[in-house]
Amino acid sequence: MIRLILYGTHGCHLCEDAETMLSNVIQAHGAEIRIETIDIAEIPGLEYRYGLRIPVLQEFHSGAELGWPFDEERVSVFLRSLA
Repeated sequence: MIRLILYGTHGCHLCEDAETMLSNVIQAHGAEIRIETIDIAEIPGLEYRYGLRIPVLQEFHSGAELGWPFDEERVSVFLRSLA
């Protein structure tokens, strides 16, 4: 199973777009993938780290990151690199 974290914040339209895109890619990918969404405004230090880069997709175990901008193809390539 692949475990991903999507860093974003409430009211971010790019973050909402990324969530929709991830849902589409996961359905097409056919692997078991779990996504946890984290609001960077709720955890000290994350707003400083990710504030200008959100949305950011991170693989939980390796820490590998994919920052915005990304599209479905880049997300698919990222997921394949984790396998």
